[in-house]
Amino acid sequence: MSSLAATTIRRPRTTEKTATDPVLAVLSRLCALLDIDSVTLSRIETDGFRLLAASGASPDTRLLGPWMKRAAASDGPLIVADIARSQGSPAALGFYAGMVLPTGDDKIKLLLSLSDARPRSEAMAHRLAGLAIEVTSDATINRLARQIAQHKAQLALEQNQFERASQTAKIGIWSCDLADESLNWTDSVYDLFELPRGSELSRDVTLRHYTDQSRQTMEAARAQAIANCSDFTVDAEIITASGARRWMRLTGNVEARDGVAVRIFGMKQDITEEKLLADKTRYLAETDVMTGLANRSQFQTRLGNLAVAPIGGLLLVDLDGFKQINDSFGHALGDQCLREAARRLTACCDQASLLARIGGDEFAVLMGPKQTESEISALGDRIVKAVGQPYEHNGHAIALSASVGVACHRRGTADDLFHDADTALYAAKAAGRNTSRTHKH
Repeated sequence: MSSLAATTIRRPRTTEKTATDPVLAVLSRLCALLDIDSVTLSRIETDGFRLLAASGASPDTRLLGPWMKRAAASDGPLIVADIARSQGSPAALGFYAGMVLPTGDDKIKLLLSLSDARPRSEAMAHRLAGLAIEVTSDATINRLARQIAQHKAQLALEQNQFERASQTAKIGIWSCDLADESLNWTDSVYDLFELPRGSELSRDVTLRHYTDQSRQTMEAARAQAIANCSDFTVDAEIITASGARRWMRLTGNVEARDGVAVRIFGMKQDITEEKLLADKTRYLAETDVMTGLANRSQFQTRLGNLAVAPIGGLLLVDLDGFKQINDSFGHALGDQCLREAARRLTACCDQASLLARIGGDEFAVLMGPKQTESEISALGDRIVKAVGQPYEHNGHAIALSASVGVACHRRGTADDLFHDADTALYAAKAAGRNTSRTHKH
């Protein structure tokens, strides 16, 4: 680059269009972004430089010329963080950085120069130069533009996929600013509450959609999460705008600043079908489908919790001669008789803690600890009387009767209590059936 010895810098003629507005805009942005006095873009020519565009303070070509010459001859960016220090003497120019920009045309070489009266640290000077290259390089700009476009397209695709997945899974995102309790919902949450999408939200109005129990549970969990800056999850029942009942799983995460909760955000998912399925599964697991009473499994579980949930007494009920009803009238009528017996038991055992069908024609009644022994024994007699009423069917009176064994719980295990009631039941049968007997300790 010996031809640059004169370091001639020619300014553009007024009639020559040497730089476009976008270039000036980039240089202006660089000046403001890097906080430097001057940014210039020059074309390297055989006998010097042609100034194409400049932003900031008008550059002193006498000061810049030698540094531009060195930058043009350098294999890489020339960065002089502190000119006075590098020269070992005072200097009017504090900082200079110059770099040749790629143009894609070997015949055209451009030099970008950054200058400022203030020196910079080495690290800062290199950062400024690197940022300038990133901002002004067309290739870099184009590459970044493509990356940004691809990123935006990917985000849009992922957002669309998320929205579709959210709607399919019936999941929505929500947030609440604790400063003013303002809410923000995605469309799926509006759909869950059956409210118009984008309609104005109010937390007070939203809370009215919760059932009383669910509102209390949710508010308690929310308050604890805010106090501890933690998270929470609750299943809540709501009543939608159209009056439908739905269940949702509500998760909340507390965002805190300096240990103070400022925002809650999370998800709301419609779990109505899941809840109904779970309830149905639990119902089938715990209920006798024939009569609608608790089944043997639920009875045994409750009886087994004797130490945790005390029991006052147990009554075992056995329908007398039920096999003859099935044999004489068929199982369809036998089933009707079972349901009628269950209905009668339910009517007279309204104080029971559990009423269950534990076998083909066997029932069990568990009484709470507040019932006295005389009250429990008297219930056995009422059961015999209630079940023993004839069952009218198609103009025919079908005789029903029951034997009842009663055992009051004073001490001992669940097995002891069941054994005592079973012993009393056999005593009732031995006494001619259609009667009640209470086990005597």
